Amino acid sequence: MANMKDIAKMAGVSVVTVSRVVNNSANVGDETRKKVQKAIKELNYKPSRVAKRLRSTVASGNLLGVLIPDIQNPFYIDVLNGIEEIAYKNNYALIMCNFNQDEEKQAKYIDMLMAEAVDGMIVAPVNAEDEKIINVIESGLPIVCVDRGLKDVDVDVDVVLVDNKRGAFLAVEHIIKSGYKRIAYISGKPAIPSSKQREEGYISALNKYGIKIDKSIIKYGDSSHKSGVTLSNELLNSINPPDAIFTGNNLITLGALETIHKMGLKIPEEIAIVGFDDMYWSNSLNPPLTAVRQPAHEIGKRAIELLIQRIEDPNKSTVQMILNADLIQRKSC
Repeated sequence: MANMKDIAKMAGVSVVTVSRVVNNSANVGDETRKKVQKAIKELNYKPSRVAKRLRSTVASGNLLGVLIPDIQNPFYIDVLNGIEEIAYKNNYALIMCNFNQDEEKQAKYIDMLMAEAVDGMIVAPVNAEDEKIINVIESGLPIVCVDRGLKDVDVDVDVVLVDNKRGAFLAVEHIIKSGYKRIAYISGKPAIPSSKQREEGYISALNKYGIKIDKSIIKYGDSSHKSGVTLSNELLNSINPPDAIFTGNNLITLGALETIHKMGLKIPEEIAIVGFDDMYWSNSLNPPLTAVRQPAHEIGKRAIELLIQRIEDPNKSTVQMILNADLIQRKSC
């Protein structure tokens, strides 16, 4: 059975253009429309009735896709809440896809969203050279990258994120000023742009205060709770364990705390910990967690505002919006 990719290939156009023809969008030239319609006829393509029903229930088509890397992460839940708040106010409906940091899964969801002829997408790229996202941008579909940008300087795309390097620097500087010298870093997936930037901030702080970089206490995980448990266990059971740990996201922080408590270590007397990503229940931990706070809800709001502007004016200049990350000092360091 033919799909939109087959139609696009035969007609020599993008999948986005096929979607626009199928959904009777006015933003397609007559000659292009004829080529697509001819390919549809020759391949006997039948558009999804479910998709058409969905589109018909949303005024002017107003349908957006949101691709979230990990719905279990409270940070992304707050981002999604910010997106939904502004979407609702502007009469947009959302299709939310959780790809669990899986590149293949992300690619399938992108194809699905394009087949449903969404008007635009908010995405957190799998990595800094995410070819799938780059191809979608180049196809002309409005895109806003959230939390993570793209390395390719030739790709113009709107981006909303925080100053990850500065946030990590503030966290590690605070650990150093609190008297700790052997500071480990548990990173998320190293291919993720934000993980790299946080490592840069960690190294920058150590360099500023003359602390030698020890690569044996820099651990790379997969941004999950499980990796926090495993890697903190490796660190704390090593011959020369750290006296403090800086964690790369809130799920890693939870994993590290689980290990610390199981080992019966006192925080911060025997091991200090500072996390990147503050959580609404950080004050309820024992002791309350010192953490870098990202304005997640604000990130979501700004991202969808930029996306709506991009849909309304495709030719406007792209924006890279970098928001501040603040260190919230409590009792864990």
